[in-house]
Amino acid sequence: MEVAVNLELKTLNVKQDITFYNTSNDSLTSIVLNDWNNAFSDKNTPLAKRFSDEFYRGFHVAKPEERGNTTILNLTDSENLALEWERTDKNPDFIIVKLNRKLNPGEKIDLHLTYISKIPSDKFTHYGFDQNGGMNLKNWFLTPARFENHKFIKNNNFNLDDIANASSDYEVEIKIPNNYSVTTDLNSVSKDVSNSAFSSYLFSGNNRTDFNLFIEKQNSFKSYITGDLEVISDLKTKKLNEIQRAIVISRVATFANEFIGKYPHQKITVSQADYDRNPFYGLNQLPSFISPFSDEFIFEITFLKTYLNNYLKTSLRLDPRRDNWVYDGVQIYTMMKYMEENHLDQKMLGRLSDLKLFKSYNITNLTFNEQYSYYYMLMARKNLDQPLGDPKNTLIKFNEQIASKYRAGLSLSYLDDYLNHNIVPQSVQEFYNLNKKEQTNRYDFEDILTKNSPKKINWFFETIIDSREIIDYKFTTVSRTKDSIQFQIKNKTGIYAPIPIYGIKKNEIVFKTWIEPKNNNDSIYNFERKNADKIVINYDNEVPEYNQRNNWKSLKNVVITNRPVKFNFAKDLEDPYYNQILYIPTLTYNYYDGFTPGIRFHNKTILDKPFTFDINPAYSLKAQTISGSSAFAWNQYYRNSTLYNVRYSLSQNYYHYAPDAAYLRLNPMVQFRIREENFRDNRKQLFLFRQVIVNREATEYITDNSTPNYSVFNARYLNTKTELINHFNFMTDVQFSGNFGKVAAEIEYRRLFENNRKLNLRLYAGSFLYNTTNSDYFSFGLDRPTDYMFDYNFYGRSESTGFFSQQFVMAEGGFKSKIAPSYANQWMSTLNASYALWNWIELYGDIGFMKSKHQSADFVYDSGVRLNLVPDYFELYFPVYSNNGWEITQTKYNEKIRFVITLSPKTLVNLFTRKWL
Repeated sequence: MEVAVNLELKTLNVKQDITFYNTSNDSLTSIVLNDWNNAFSDKNTPLAKRFSDEFYRGFHVAKPEERGNTTILNLTDSENLALEWERTDKNPDFIIVKLNRKLNPGEKIDLHLTYISKIPSDKFTHYGFDQNGGMNLKNWFLTPARFENHKFIKNNNFNLDDIANASSDYEVEIKIPNNYSVTTDLNSVSKDVSNSAFSSYLFSGNNRTDFNLFIEKQNSFKSYITGDLEVISDLKTKKLNEIQRAIVISRVATFANEFIGKYPHQKITVSQADYDRNPFYGLNQLPSFISPFSDEFIFEITFLKTYLNNYLKTSLRLDPRRDNWVYDGVQIYTMMKYMEENHLDQKMLGRLSDLKLFKSYNITNLTFNEQYSYYYMLMARKNLDQPLGDPKNTLIKFNEQIASKYRAGLSLSYLDDYLNHNIVPQSVQEFYNLNKKEQTNRYDFEDILTKNSPKKINWFFETIIDSREIIDYKFTTVSRTKDSIQFQIKNKTGIYAPIPIYGIKKNEIVFKTWIEPKNNNDSIYNFERKNADKIVINYDNEVPEYNQRNNWKSLKNVVITNRPVKFNFAKDLEDPYYNQILYIPTLTYNYYDGFTPGIRFHNKTILDKPFTFDINPAYSLKAQTISGSSAFAWNQYYRNSTLYNVRYSLSQNYYHYAPDAAYLRLNPMVQFRIREENFRDNRKQLFLFRQVIVNREATEYITDNSTPNYSVFNARYLNTKTELINHFNFMTDVQFSGNFGKVAAEIEYRRLFENNRKLNLRLYAGSFLYNTTNSDYFSFGLDRPTDYMFDYNFYGRSESTGFFSQQFVMAEGGFKSKIAPSYANQWMSTLNASYALWNWIELYGDIGFMKSKHQSADFVYDSGVRLNLVPDYFELYFPVYSNNGWEITQTKYNEKIRFVITLSPKTLVNLFTRKWL
């Protein structure tokens, strides 16, 4: 390639020659060239849709000049004959070159290309042009796709760093302005600075699938020589000098060379951009002012993770999408071994573990390597984990970047511990050396492991790698004498997986033995006791086990409880050896209770549990009475079904609904949750059945003849699919009580257009099946529901005037103006719409029909301006025109303004974390 860099236009003018050798046994009539730079060309590419699925807004609202594309000017063959090529709208990130003649096995062909690569901004993926006028270049040129199993691999660019390029020899001449420098992991051949304006560099590299190029005005990279390998890095660290960095880099590079194998190239780059794309989860979650680790350790773990990722990606010749678990497994397994050798006593939270304040927390007592299991278990407990062997592009984001990656390393560590005798490290080295000679795949790695293993390990690939099956064992019977232990264990999931048994005395291991339980659960095991006072399954957590809370039995004569109770403030990781109760102060508010301080007791640790309780007694300062809430829930997960969760719950609330009256609500409920077979599909379905039982005290402030105590059966079906561009929600609702029955449906649609304007539409329709009530308490509300089932967080639910009466909740009629009549006791149908003019400024309009008994139907409408500052959390509505006339000109206009305010921190946090799932 001859590349001329235009930093002002953010383009690369490329003249490229490709010599393609047909090393397959197939005759080829076309060649596929990867063109991943063109994935940034518009808002409808597979990459753009991926961004939308993951709620990343930056690409959709980007300016045209911030996007990238490839413009092909000329494409000819060896005889300078023009070649036809095609690029489809569906697959804009690769082109198919149609050959003028058939390319037989063993033959070669020359392709000559001239094209312009418009480089995108680095704010999308950390690769591209930056704000300092430089470029971090990755996947910017055309290159033949890998040919395997009689076809080219046609992968779309999904921002996963898994381009399937054919292994090639490169020669690159690049011309850049004289005041800029270029850094690459290719080998330097020559440099020509004879031109006063531009410098020309010549680089080469053999047997590579890709390479990195960094163009900067001020070179931020430093070179470190370790053995015969040059490491080039710009990783940021404030307090380490060059000698300290060199020591860390040498230690990591030497370990990788000895543990994995000799790196096949002369140079390797480790950039800050590479780390920022895939940081060490945990370290990057801590606020900058908290520094539980030394600067040297942070730099070391940062460099280790990024170095190993680049080390493997540039030397293993695998399909990086289909065989991704091998990359992840070797990377994380190597990191675990590195930590065992160099930082065995390092804790998950570093220096915080030494503070007496945190000594009782399980999260501070975990070793650094134990955190991998918990991050995997975050998804397993939510029933969102996926098979390790699945292609990388099918994984949800948290699995792709964290949970599956960590589980892959844990799985190799598990196999290593089970096989012992250094089988896995030897197999990793053998497989790595094989990659230097030929193209490989995951089955080559599996064959090597199987060949080297003295035991059958087909279960490892069938269960651990290629399925979602979980491992979970528990003791059934345990008996002991002074010298021996006899026990049975139950395999709760019915899959075969070896498990270690430990004998513990005063927190010291006195024996450890691997057993291989059969599925019938009838086997009786006899061990020498060796003075153990506890027997524990999987004590050191070598096996990524689903539930460790049932893993141990005390061998003492008197056992009050197998797991004692432990209280912790705020939050903690699950501790399998204790019944944890967490407590934290709370403060809520409504107009009638005032500020309501309380204390919340619950068992919701960071990992989900089947049974949870949440009890929040409180004291209402304004009413001067006890109030509060409680909830008890049981989750049942189905791992191999689209019906993936059934949740049984019972909740209670006791607060004031008027200045002198309280209410008690009991809400037994069962929910059935359904998801698509494709976990990345954002569509979810829910069936909900509940009985809402309400007892209200009498009050002088409300005289609407409504029944004070009542019970409503409610059934709902929800079908929703949400991503950045489109949101669709469909809901049906049926309610039955003694005095009324009603049915309702709601359809909501939101669309973000290419001009960044947003349209919201909502259609609501409801009708009574029967209604013998003599008040509007159970009627459909046009601008404000009566909320007789106490579902909404109204701050002043009984207010008809004043500030709290202006609180808006999008429910039932969804109108913002207060129009008479406000209620319908027969039927109602409304359409709510809004359109974004600029950022958070929107126009809204509502129209509808409503009818009450013995009255004719009313046509209602309103319109105004909506300030959508934080959607669903902080919004303001300014009515303009409605059935009431020009409201904006009427007196006391401030009383017509409606607001949405959400004070719940948990609800607000969900706005920013939904992208992970």
